[in-house]
Amino acid sequence: MRKIVMTGPGKSEVVDVPMPQMTDDNVLVKVKYTGMCHSEWYPWSVASAGDTFGHETIGVVEKAGKNVSGFAPGDRVSGLGGGGYQEYIVMEPSKMCHVPDGLKDEDAIVEPLACLLSAAMKMPLKTLGDDIAVVGCGYMGLGMISLFKAMGYGNIVAVDLRREALDNAIRAGATETYTPDSLPYEYTLGWKQIGEPDLKRNGHKTDIFGIGFENVMEFTGTESGLRLAGDMVCAHGRLGIGGYHNDGPRNLDYMLWNFKAITTINCHERRIEYEAGLCRRCLDLLSKGIWKFTGMTTNIYEMEEFDQGNRDMETHAGGFIKGAVRC
Repeated sequence: MRKIVMTGPGKSEVVDVPMPQMTDDNVLVKVKYTGMCHSEWYPWSVASAGDTFGHETIGVVEKAGKNVSGFAPGDRVSGLGGGGYQEYIVMEPSKMCHVPDGLKDEDAIVEPLACLLSAAMKMPLKTLGDDIAVVGCGYMGLGMISLFKAMGYGNIVAVDLRREALDNAIRAGATETYTPDSLPYEYTLGWKQIGEPDLKRNGHKTDIFGIGFENVMEFTGTESGLRLAGDMVCAHGRLGIGGYHNDGPRNLDYMLWNFKAITTINCHERRIEYEAGLCRRCLDLLSKGIWKFTGMTTNIYEMEEFDQGNRDMETHAGGFIKGAVRC
């Protein structure tokens, strides 16, 4: 079978490798698409020869082990594990889910959807109609906006450097959009707005609870984006960190975060069994129209075009929102 293998930084090739070996307890899946995740862009850009990537797969059951129940050849499936940019993968039944009829393959690449649902559950609204800001409007940020809308958040403020991304955010459900340099003065609570911090308990000169947002979600994966998201949180507000910051340390004004007494929430998910359950829930929400987040896979690449896909993902070339590789 064919598989994408790195030959060095930012360069890959498609090679022939043996079929993966399955047992009586797992399932062999013929991969249709593997979604491209920006968390793998930096590792791709600095890759060593022999590195492999890919964890967002959807396909069709080729063969089920004799101890497996609930899955049969021909079933359309998605889920967690076994991934890779290759024609066949082996999956564990507990990490798999059936794809409902009516959902396109590209819309049912479920692993990133489960990550979004996990993040949303860590940022529940207190009262229907609460405000929230989302910093970063790539694929994950757009999914977060649409999910927050489904959850009942009211005013959803989207922030991104790109005008195209902000136009996408409106379609996803955002009610206000801004570039970082066009944010209203009262939408950030930094030292300039605070003035002289009051630590004497005599009362604040500034309404530190009314400037900024009680709820802010970051999905940039960049130092500047994370810093801006922190600036947008009001005193005793919540900052959800959804961006994957894997390209180096971050230099942040923690003195400001400390003074504002904000709660920071790491919105990544590492509980595999829990996330597998979220995969099933996501596909149910999509198929019932409760979560309106389809049509976002804008770019399909052949396996030989993997490197070009990564370059497009970083530059957002040609209206790129989400890419997938046809395996």
